[in-house]
Amino acid sequence: MTYDRYPKATLEAWDDQHVWHPFTPHSLYRDESPLLVVAGDGNYVIDHEGRRYLDGVASLWCNAFGHRHPHLDAALRAQMERIAHATMLGNATEPAIILAKRLADLAPEGLRRVFYSDNGSTAVEIALKMAYQLRVQHPDPAQQRKTRFIALRNAYNGDTIGSVSVGGIDLFHGKFKALLFDVLHGPSPYCYRCPLGKERRTCGTACLEQTLQLIEDHASEVTAVILETGMQGAAGILPLPEGFLRRVREVTRRHDVLLILDEVATGCGRSGTFFACAQEDVAPDFLCVAKMLTGGYLPLAATLTTEQVFRGFLGAASEARTFYHGHTFTGNPLGAAVALAALDLHEREDGAGDLGAKIAHLQHALSRLHGIPGVGDVRAYGLCAGIELVHDRATKTPFTADRRAGMRVCLRAREHGIFLRPLGDVIVLMPPLSITLDEIDHLVDGLAASLREELRDAT
Repeated sequence: MTYDRYPKATLEAWDDQHVWHPFTPHSLYRDESPLLVVAGDGNYVIDHEGRRYLDGVASLWCNAFGHRHPHLDAALRAQMERIAHATMLGNATEPAIILAKRLADLAPEGLRRVFYSDNGSTAVEIALKMAYQLRVQHPDPAQQRKTRFIALRNAYNGDTIGSVSVGGIDLFHGKFKALLFDVLHGPSPYCYRCPLGKERRTCGTACLEQTLQLIEDHASEVTAVILETGMQGAAGILPLPEGFLRRVREVTRRHDVLLILDEVATGCGRSGTFFACAQEDVAPDFLCVAKMLTGGYLPLAATLTTEQVFRGFLGAASEARTFYHGHTFTGNPLGAAVALAALDLHEREDGAGDLGAKIAHLQHALSRLHGIPGVGDVRAYGLCAGIELVHDRATKTPFTADRRAGMRVCLRAREHGIFLRPLGDVIVLMPPLSITLDEIDHLVDGLAASLREELRDAT
């Protein structure tokens, strides 16, 4: 099958002339053979020539049940026959109401209120603004002084100014330092090149203790701690040590510090449970989800919070306690309808299938990457993995930036029918939840072949 609404050369020319791509070095863009995707089928994307590629990154970590899923398609069509959009500013729409109820029923104890937005960045921005406003309009002066935030180094919570402020990756955030509000940063709990000079097996404990001490030392001025649940995604799939989240929750409760959990990447099933914080039986004060919320179909995000937080914004009109924040497409009926259909699939046996078995199969398959020249570290969390590439494993010497090792391996993977996109020199495997066991083997074996073919100069 070919796709020829416009010739490929025409599309590429218009692309080069008019489109500014996200996270893309345009001086290298055309040389690195960008994929021109025109269709999808199940767990595969299809390019302009009709070539099929296993979608190894779930179309930026959001495609949960494959492309063109009949149940999701049907939900979208049905809602289009009713209404595509209606404002939620002072009004309500049926799909958004039902979705809020179902999310609240699924959520950890206490999370009963849902504020909608469009993406992960805005979901986090909302939680930050809510936590801040909750304190500054509190009648107690001691509460009003609790306006700072604690985050972790290597954190990534989005690209809006607030979410960038609580980020911790210089490559993404450093240039905007003058625009950001001041944040206290604890150490990253997992680092291939540990800044504390410790072995990985002890690094997590040391970093946890530093973070807990930071909370205790600054509790009188801190409103909230923000963490990515389970792993630091954009930092290169860095798993948090078991128990890290639970200990932070214990200390924040003891010191009246709110906990914001960013589950944009790990929520909606990626961890093996619908909400990743359920892995440690933790209930935060704010929980942010996006990406897979609609199965990857439409931009929709949700910030869940407690009734206690909600009541902090109630009062007479003259008190101006209202949360004056919103988006044009907040709670969009099309997105909410597809999200409801995605929740149906999570509840059905034939939706994602046995996620536990898939996670175990992926982690076993990843062992085949150990020992391949250029593979410095292999790490996994739920149904995803990060493979860190180094020029020399013995010294942990990275490749030079100009080598573009991660991108070159991903380009090579296309020859094996696999679509991947790296985080620098970390190859990310983030397949749809609907991936089969055979497709997991194809994904890992194709990557292994690509590593051997592309990194012959590594040791």
